[in-house]
Amino acid sequence: MSPTFTSFEVRNYRLWFSGGLVSNIGTWMGRVGQDWLVLTVLTNGSATALGLVTGLQFLPFLLLAPWAGLVADRFPRRRVLFATQSMLAVTSLVLGLLAVTGTAELWHVYLIALLQGIATAVDNPARQAFVSDLVPPDRLPNAVALNSASFNVGRLVGPGLAGLVIAAWGTGEALLLNTATFLFVLAALARMRAGELRTVPARRGSGGIREGFAYVRHRRDLQLVLLLVFVLGTFGMNFQITMALMATQVFGRGAGEFGLLGSIMAVGSLSAALLAARRKVPRLRVLLASLAGFTVAAAVAAAAPTYWFFAAALVPVGLTALTAITTANAMVQTRVAPEMRGRVMALYMAIFMGGTPAGAPMIGWISEQLGPRWTIGVGSVAVALALVGVSFWLARSENVRVSYESQRRPRITVSTTPVPDDERPTVPVLGAVR
Repeated sequence: MSPTFTSFEVRNYRLWFSGGLVSNIGTWMGRVGQDWLVLTVLTNGSATALGLVTGLQFLPFLLLAPWAGLVADRFPRRRVLFATQSMLAVTSLVLGLLAVTGTAELWHVYLIALLQGIATAVDNPARQAFVSDLVPPDRLPNAVALNSASFNVGRLVGPGLAGLVIAAWGTGEALLLNTATFLFVLAALARMRAGELRTVPARRGSGGIREGFAYVRHRRDLQLVLLLVFVLGTFGMNFQITMALMATQVFGRGAGEFGLLGSIMAVGSLSAALLAARRKVPRLRVLLASLAGFTVAAAVAAAAPTYWFFAAALVPVGLTALTAITTANAMVQTRVAPEMRGRVMALYMAIFMGGTPAGAPMIGWISEQLGPRWTIGVGSVAVALALVGVSFWLARSENVRVSYESQRRPRITVSTTPVPDDERPTVPVLGAVR
């Protein structure tokens, strides 16, 4: 089998991937439907309302992360996923019925967004850590990358399909189709062979949650990744808002063109995920290079003079953003102890997605004050500043070592113990980070 798809040799993972693929398509349909409902039915294009909905969806990531991670480590992850996916299906059904019957109000969307955020906050760390239950350790980076590919196939197909459904029938129908797709992931979970899952239960004790924070506090390599993920997630990954505002307010396009933007960006994202699936080891060099590429691509997209130029610019935006996300995710998952994976991944998701409650309303405010283009431009600036700070830290930190392999290529290792002064690097070598 091709190295890109080696995890498909595992039956449980094949089931998980296939069910998740259908569900991801539905999830993106639901996101487009929800955004379109807020922007065109319940408000007159209010960026602030859309930002509040997005913020409510992601606020629970920040508030519930420690407990969600502990749940993922203490309880069978398959059962946790049954519960969370069922709750997401029910809330999607309620919103779809409200939209179809014409009784939806803005406060309904706020409440459902919050409930979905709670379910997703518990679902995400369990789902992220569940991958390690499905495949052996040597296939974990491949499985993580294939999950990203599944997510981005959903992004490729879902928004365009949602646009067609909304144009032909209505927003509520798109939301109801999303509800139906949850049945596929629930069926996949039901068909798995429990005896083939590789679950490592956490030690029980009163310090379970504190252990997760303490573990990360003593791992500066993880702290570096989490910092970069926070900046990218808070300021650069608000595509749910930025594409809607650019499509409607800058280029004056409708539902079909809005949905098409998500599909076009997913071309770059899917390419990044498939490339990542071929890498056996996630490297810091790839993470930093992809973030540098994101700053350039996002700046070009923000300055796009036409709709089609903007759409084309979203391909490298998706490519660089997804490369960074996939690499960061795989770096964290492969470097943590198995019994700590749920709690660390909960912290990872809280940092990556939990910044959105602050970032999304701020992005909406920036749009109304400076214009929609700056909703993308601020991400480019923020990530660039973060890279400058990380460059300085890598050059100065006592936790950076420089070594050379036989090919005389510099290698940076972020260690957890101080490096003596006589071993510190004197010149930053970010371009050669591995």
